[in-house]
Amino acid sequence: MKCLVTGGAGFIGSHVVNALIKKGADVSVIDNLSTGQIDNLNKDCDFIRADLADCSDAKLLKYLQGNDFIFHLAALPRIGPSFERPFEHHRANIDVTIRLLEKSAQVGTKKIVFSGSSAVYGDPSIVPTTENAKIQPLNPYALQKYTAEQYGLLLGKKSGVDFISLRYMNPYGANSFNPKNPDNAYSSVIGIFEHRIKNGLPLEVTSDGSQRRDFVDVRDVALANIAAALSDVKYGTFNVGTGLTYSIIEVAHMFGGRIKFLPARLGEATITQADISEIKSQIGWLPRFKIEDYINSIKQNNKDDDS
Repeated sequence: MKCLVTGGAGFIGSHVVNALIKKGADVSVIDNLSTGQIDNLNKDCDFIRADLADCSDAKLLKYLQGNDFIFHLAALPRIGPSFERPFEHHRANIDVTIRLLEKSAQVGTKKIVFSGSSAVYGDPSIVPTTENAKIQPLNPYALQKYTAEQYGLLLGKKSGVDFISLRYMNPYGANSFNPKNPDNAYSSVIGIFEHRIKNGLPLEVTSDGSQRRDFVDVRDVALANIAAALSDVKYGTFNVGTGLTYSIIEVAHMFGGRIKFLPARLGEATITQADISEIKSQIGWLPRFKIEDYINSIKQNNKDDDS
């Protein structure tokens, strides 16, 4: 199968690329490297450095032509700046998705798998949270993700391009934290803790650390993308998480080391926990990787580096 991954040099995108190539897919990547990194790219993919927001129609059609599946991960995923520069983020997160849908229909793309976000639920009143929970974004980025998702479902059905949105909980894994881009929405606390431990810095925990999160390994996220593409499901939204939660202080203790407590952040959700029954039953995806194993591997690598 031939696939295009937008944002394929980013944290999640690069893992999707790796998983696709491992399955024998012919993969092309489009990325403007605004948040992605060239070092993340798999050597076996074809790389196009381009900004989808600035592409001419002719170039975009050329990039899309011949691909069976498009994995749309390109975005400006920075929560803070989405307040400061909402028009810029609207263009990157919504307008680009609409253009991608229109042009994909023209070239006969089978399906688009869109990277959504559990941020659309805000601070959910019901946990575990299902896909039918109330939508209450707390920032422009979350609102843009929801809007783009809904455009995808509406325009996809009209044009005949299958469209599935995956609402990620809290992805973690290799390359999740980029110190040059600390506001990235995918810089989970696990990636930040990993960075600080490696650099001999204290682990910063807001409030008392009792906030609970559903952490999902990025390798599982990548496999969820592929499962969604290959499934018979044509349209829908699906949570991608584990259904389990860990408090931030529990995660800090797993890492070990010094802990520094910071004031509580305004608007921070007390708990995120996915109900993943829909993706299990309809797409057949189940998480495979455990957070304990990942953190233990980091600690072991740090010991090896010190020896």
